[in-house]
Amino acid sequence: MSAPARKSYLLGLIGLGIGGSRSPFLHESEAAAHGLPLVYRLLDMAQLQPGIANLATLLGIVRALGFDGVNVTHPFKREIVPLLDELSDEATALGAVNTVVIRNGRSIGHNTDWSGFAAAMSAGLPDVSLRKVTQLGAGGAGAATAYALLKLGTWQLTVYDANAARANELSTRLQALFPDRDITTASDAAVALRGAHGLVQATPVGMIGHAGSPIAPQLLDSSLWVADIIYTPAETALLAEARKLGCRTINGSGMVIAQAANALRLFTGIEPDIERMRRSFETKASDPASVSAS
Repeated sequence: MSAPARKSYLLGLIGLGIGGSRSPFLHESEAAAHGLPLVYRLLDMAQLQPGIANLATLLGIVRALGFDGVNVTHPFKREIVPLLDELSDEATALGAVNTVVIRNGRSIGHNTDWSGFAAAMSAGLPDVSLRKVTQLGAGGAGAATAYALLKLGTWQLTVYDANAARANELSTRLQALFPDRDITTASDAAVALRGAHGLVQATPVGMIGHAGSPIAPQLLDSSLWVADIIYTPAETALLAEARKLGCRTINGSGMVIAQAANALRLFTGIEPDIERMRRSFETKASDPASVSAS
């Protein structure tokens, strides 16, 4: 008698302008290594039919089609929260979701961005000072990176966002979670960077389609460490300038790999091999045929 067929999984990524995402490759290749049938689709709001006009409609379609879950990226990590049936403790604390598990018709929101960024910092910049950190960006990804910094031991966190109200909301939320820390906002990037040991770049500026740098190069200092959550391109304009000055830097590849591993565990119950996922990611990144879609 043949063994019963293993469950197959249908997953996806909801976002805007996500044609370059490597999430399908990361999830499908690791699932294949476990002998697990898994299909991962990009659900790009910029490419869908006009009838799918909003996030609520798309989420309803995803549930109706039998998806086992979706990841969520810019700009929907906050917008999706009120559409879900349940949130994990971390997603509730952050007010942002990047992973939605669908079970028995119910949608459960999680946040694996924060743990992914914490893992990336521990691996890529293990011995830097985290005492005083400046962060650019207070969106869904910024909420996760700020939370991770505070979990890792940052005592003074200054947040700058072009949307001052968003920065203030994040600061207030985090201060309630970490009442013993000094969490403030700044009116501009120059003020935010004064006296900082490190800089976290958590805005879309610098990624493909959003060229440029979020700050003027002269605001950087060789004593800073710089972490950019963008992984395509592997070196943003900000990281290139920081590297020229001798700053220690990491890009977003470590974060995206670790958050994908944590999400895959939630979706399927398997224990991903993060080092294998890292090797797969690096192999894909170095493949000339994948450059246009990397």
